[in-house]
Amino acid sequence: MILAVDIGNTNIKIGLFSPNGTLAKSFKMSSDVKRTSDEYVALLLQLMSHSKIDEKSVTGAIVSSVIPQLDYTFTNVINYVFGVKPIVVGVGVKTGIAIRYDFPRELGSDRIITSVAAEKQYGAPFILVDFGTATTFNVVNERKEFVGGAITLGLKSTIESLSRCTAKLPSVELETPAKTVAQSTGKAIQSGVIFGVVGQVKYILERIKRETGMHNAKVIATGGLAHIVNDVEPIFTHIDRQLSLKGLYEIYKLNR
Repeated sequence: MILAVDIGNTNIKIGLFSPNGTLAKSFKMSSDVKRTSDEYVALLLQLMSHSKIDEKSVTGAIVSSVIPQLDYTFTNVINYVFGVKPIVVGVGVKTGIAIRYDFPRELGSDRIITSVAAEKQYGAPFILVDFGTATTFNVVNERKEFVGGAITLGLKSTIESLSRCTAKLPSVELETPAKTVAQSTGKAIQSGVIFGVVGQVKYILERIKRETGMHNAKVIATGGLAHIVNDVEPIFTHIDRQLSLKGLYEIYKLNR
């Protein structure tokens, strides 16, 4: 089996791919730079044991990370638990798409791996919206070139920022209110954040299509919160929450 690890700002996604390329198992744990390698080893072994997967069945691994402090930690953890040296997504690793970015080293590997999977599964051109800790817009043209995009606050990050940066506004759940004009502070926050993000996504997508001429590009969404936006207004051609793990597997095959 091939182990794929996507280290995000909030969560770490872990996937195990069978020899035929099927995602056999996936897990999730919180990202925490304060955890030691031993703690991550214990967590990983517990997850493997719970799923009745023998660590000896893992013959290769690949890692994508947006937290530099965890790069070395997880390389060591994977080497210790499985006895394999993982591929780490970065400059010099084959991806199958050309990167047209002014400063390629600045481009987050999370944006690369999801774009790789989207191109493989749905074909280019496309605009990929990833709803994570940040919301990213990623544009791949018909020549399979990553030509850039946009980054803004994520849904949860926006609500947390309102609560943290104000004296009286509470932290609320991400639930779509029945109407825009709310009669309570909590509902007003939900209305402003959720309906505001829907409007933001639509406007940015319109601008991208106009600037690039990609008027018929597929609009793909990933990330756990994509359904909140799509439930308000069906914007997306495809929603695929497993793109990051699928992209890691595709990159592993290119570089093994």
